[in-house]
Amino acid sequence: MAEPTFDARVSPLAHLAERMRAAAVTGARGVTLTEWPFVTMVNLRVAPASAAADRIEKTLGARLPRRCGHTTSAGPHTVVWLGPDEWLVLSQAEPAMVTAELREALDGDRGSVVDVSANRTTLELSGPSARQVLEKGCPLDLHPRAFAPGRAVSTTVGPVAVVLWQVDDAPTYRLFPRSSFADYLARWLIDAMSEYRSPEVP
Repeated sequence: MAEPTFDARVSPLAHLAERMRAAAVTGARGVTLTEWPFVTMVNLRVAPASAAADRIEKTLGARLPRRCGHTTSAGPHTVVWLGPDEWLVLSQAEPAMVTAELREALDGDRGSVVDVSANRTTLELSGPSARQVLEKGCPLDLHPRAFAPGRAVSTTVGPVAVVLWQVDDAPTYRLFPRSSFADYLARWLIDAMSEYRSPEVP
């Protein structure tokens, strides 16, 4: 008889789950903060105009975005541009499977495929006031004319380096800080959200 298996992982922000729930603001000035733990993240480096890149695109079912800020998505995968020959693959599939498939597609050509899932966690900030919360500490122009759904860039929020991805026009943002800085960033966001509990000052 097989022994039962269990997931012994603990997310970087499990200890703040209740504080994040309590910080949620509803209504016209609403904003919520949630951790999405254990998202598969694979760092990919390959020459974009190469046979290996073509094989990787077929494996992912999505093109590798070629411009800063752009993303592409297909099925369980979203590909984020990090540099001229570097991407972050975000996936709902198992890390080992995604990594193995991409390495097989690389087929010994120059490049690298590295599972970095444990390196970062995912915070989701959503609601009518989400952009205003981020604007307290992000140097980007987040107005819809400059930053819209599908855009993702490396930036800072407060003093923390993140990859910031706008998912939809709710707006919903996903932030990918390194796990060691996640606690600081979550507390910073919780504090930045607090003013939206009060009515807007005319």
